[in-house]
Amino acid sequence: MTADGRTRCPWAVDRTGETLYRDYHDTEWGRELHGRDELFERLALEAFQSGLSWLTILRKREGFRAAFDGFDVDIVARYDEEKIAALMADASIVRNRLKIEAVVSNARAVLDLTDSDLDTLLWSFAPPRRAERFDSAERIPAVTEESTAMARELKRRGFRFVGPTTAYALMQATGMVDDHIAECWVRTDA
Repeated sequence: MTADGRTRCPWAVDRTGETLYRDYHDTEWGRELHGRDELFERLALEAFQSGLSWLTILRKREGFRAAFDGFDVDIVARYDEEKIAALMADASIVRNRLKIEAVVSNARAVLDLTDSDLDTLLWSFAPPRRAERFDSAERIPAVTEESTAMARELKRRGFRFVGPTTAYALMQATGMVDDHIAECWVRTDA
C-alpha cells in the first residue's frame, strides 16, 4: 500500500516527491490504446527503452514527442540524414543512432502496410483476457507465444527493434494484456 492508501503493482514506485511512475501506472499502463500514431509512439518508446529503465523514457517522453513531431508516421517516414543528425544532437531524447534509425524505418514500414493498418495488425496478436490476474509480479511473463508471433510478423514486415520482450511490453502498455496484479486498485475491465 502506498501513501495514498492504494495498492499498486510493485514496479509503480517513485522516488520521494515524484509521481511519474505512479501516474503512468494509474492512468495509462494496461489501458486499451488504439490509433496509428498513438500505437506508433508506444512502439517507438518501447524500442528506445530496450536496455534502459522505463523511467528514463517516461522522463524524456515530452522530449521524444517534440523531437519526433508527435510521432506522426507521415512526417517521421520522411526523415532524412540531416534530421537523424539533429536527433543525435538532441539531449531531450535518448541519442542512440540505431534506435533513431529504427523509428524512422518503422514509420516507413507502417506506411508500407497494404493488407492491414498498424492498429489492426498489432491488436490481432492480443490474447483472450485471462480469467484472473496474476497474484504476484513474479508470475508475469516477459515473453509469450503471442508476443513472439507479433515480433516475428513485425520483423517480416520490415520493423526493427521489436523482439518478443519489446512486443510483450507493448502489449502490456497498450492494454492488449492486463498485467496489473490481483491486489492492484486499477481496473481496466470496466
